[in-house]
Amino acid sequence: MQEQAEKNLIPISTKITNNVVLKSMREALSALTPLIMIISLFILIGNFPIPGWVSFWQSILGNNLIETLSSSFVGVFNFVGLLVCAVMANTYGNNRGLKGITPCMVGLISFLILIPMSNQIGADVSTAYFGPNGIFIGVLVGIISVELYRFSINKKWSVKLPDSIPPAVANSLTELLPVGFVILIFVIVKTVLGLTGIESVHNLIFIFIQMPLKSLGNSLISVVLYNFIASFLWVFGINGPTITNSFWSPIMFSLTQDNLSAFQAGDKIPHIYTQQFIDIFTTYGGGGSTLSLLIVVVFISKSKRLKDLGKIALVPGIFGINEPVVFGIPVIFNLRIAIPFVIVPVVNTIISGLVFSLNWVPYTTGVMLPWTTPPIISGWLSTGSWLGSVLQLVEIILGMLIYYPFVKSLDKQYISEES
Repeated sequence: MQEQAEKNLIPISTKITNNVVLKSMREALSALTPLIMIISLFILIGNFPIPGWVSFWQSILGNNLIETLSSSFVGVFNFVGLLVCAVMANTYGNNRGLKGITPCMVGLISFLILIPMSNQIGADVSTAYFGPNGIFIGVLVGIISVELYRFSINKKWSVKLPDSIPPAVANSLTELLPVGFVILIFVIVKTVLGLTGIESVHNLIFIFIQMPLKSLGNSLISVVLYNFIASFLWVFGINGPTITNSFWSPIMFSLTQDNLSAFQAGDKIPHIYTQQFIDIFTTYGGGGSTLSLLIVVVFISKSKRLKDLGKIALVPGIFGINEPVVFGIPVIFNLRIAIPFVIVPVVNTIISGLVFSLNWVPYTTGVMLPWTTPPIISGWLSTGSWLGSVLQLVEIILGMLIYYPFVKSLDKQYISEES
């Protein structure tokens, strides 16, 4: 079984992991995560889930200062699509062997060209296309613009300059034709779409790509599939989330930003299934929801090997670090633990999805907490309700019940080996 898995699955996962487009998407969104997390935490502090919190600070700092701080954070999220495009173009350019700031600039210029604007000088420009609604087009434009630029560079389309021109000036002028080529392509695209009545590429992307993908991702089936694949691949020694995030991250990132924007504006939160739903309400202690496994190991195992491992790994597991469990028990190619390792996150996903859909627990606000935030605390902060903590506690206990018979069986095996 192990040989077949290594022969068939590992080469496929390696190709997916090393695909330059998917790799760039992962790296770009990962690069943005610290920024979004910091801003999210400030938004959380401003809307902390304690009655009277906002009124308390308004009485001290005044309404004007509170509104100024709040509008600053709104401003950041109103341009998250533009940020995605810039980081995507820069990351993809680096992975394609293009150095310097030019790929980032090409992506930004291309993104701005496609924005519907008035011809009137000084006219107001709506931020509707710069924010969360611009995330998908930011990813696409970042990739396509850099690929067009790379194509023109490879064709050696450049202005020939005499040797007397200083190198700094010559290097900047040689970019004229490649950058001009990219700009021309995007201007043509915008013009053609305008003539066809579609008005903008944003409408095209929103209708045919963004809405279908978000509808597909914002479903219980989608998240069940995500967690099943991620856990199943770990059993064969493959980092499952690396594969699944390549496809799901842009969708979940967009859904998360929708929730965060609604939370900041005080509007109704629209989506159940976000990145916070996956991270906070389906896997406790890391992939396979191994915190439940560790608690069972610590309290019921009698073999020295399991008992020592549980003591060492429990504290890191509380903070989401589960490599000691995955490689120490091990989970990989260990059928006794692999079965609940796959089952528990799927069960958690189904229960959480039903609970949220029944409105028993408020939806996640989109606030991105540090990934080391322990359960119970994360459930409260991510939903603004103690009911989120209760749901986490129930699922951790249920996970313990599922893991229990498998741990008992493994414990007997290890005791027999030790004796």
